[in-house]
Amino acid sequence: MARMSFAYILSVLMVAVAACSGGERAGTTTTSSATNDHPPRATVALITHQAPGDTFWDLVRRGAEAAAAKDDIDLRYSRDPDAAAQANLVRSAVNGRVAGIAVTLANPVVMAPAVQSAVAAGIPVVAVNSGITAWKAMGAMEYFGQDEAIAGQAAGERFTHEGARNVLCVIHEPGHVGLEARCDGVARGFTGKTQKLYVNGVDNATVKRAVTAQLQQDFSIDRILTLGAQMALAAREAVAEANSYARVATFDTNAGVVDAINKGMIEWAIDQQPFLQGYLAVDSLWLYLTNKNVIGGGQATLTGPSFIDDTNIKSVAHLAEAGTR
Repeated sequence: MARMSFAYILSVLMVAVAACSGGERAGTTTTSSATNDHPPRATVALITHQAPGDTFWDLVRRGAEAAAAKDDIDLRYSRDPDAAAQANLVRSAVNGRVAGIAVTLANPVVMAPAVQSAVAAGIPVVAVNSGITAWKAMGAMEYFGQDEAIAGQAAGERFTHEGARNVLCVIHEPGHVGLEARCDGVARGFTGKTQKLYVNGVDNATVKRAVTAQLQQDFSIDRILTLGAQMALAAREAVAEANSYARVATFDTNAGVVDAINKGMIEWAIDQQPFLQGYLAVDSLWLYLTNKNVIGGGQATLTGPSFIDDTNIKSVAHLAEAGTR
């Protein structure tokens, strides 16, 4: 009886050892499989035509960074206001084998070959902020931004409603298709006179001098529409220096413009929500890379226009202080 007990115990121990050994091998296989299910972080490039000192793009970048943090993406931001140099940044991103590219298309003709090379390399590309009439032809999947022609027309209609007669539309980046579309839209929506003024937006002092000279030359100008927040502040100084009665309105905002609207020094601003543009561009690439989702159904996803004026300035003022509007 004792021998049977010993044999029974020995057989139980052998089964237990075999079970433990088999369990360890299964565990190793599971761990290896789990590692394969979690590839390295994807790298996404955001490439813009930001000029030095243009704070608008800080908001776009913050939105992109917020999406990258949420999606666990490695975001690489680069910029150059020169279209040829910006196109080279796209080519560098392609050579660097990034997983996706978000790019602005201020000069579609120059940018097209670089964007098409990315698409040919199998890299998903989304357009952001500019190039609403050109992104599809280049092979980009999605567009996030404002329809500048519609936004310009809305500004022109508002000027008409306000009783304005002569609008000066200040273009701070000559050759930028989006800025041209804004001024052309103003002319369509406005029943009075519209004229364009081309300035170097990189230098606020130059902007101020050019606007001052135009105001002194034509005292009938009663509205100035700038197409960027920094230019609006320079135009406001020009109005004071020229002793003009022209009122200033603008596209886009920054903390200074929000404060000026709050104080009644700038009439209103058209907000295209740059933070949202950057956020959607990066988040859309993550959705495509992880789940093959495409936003917009082949159409542009519009982030504007909306007006910021004395009726709603209080609600966005604290957001401007936080650096997201």
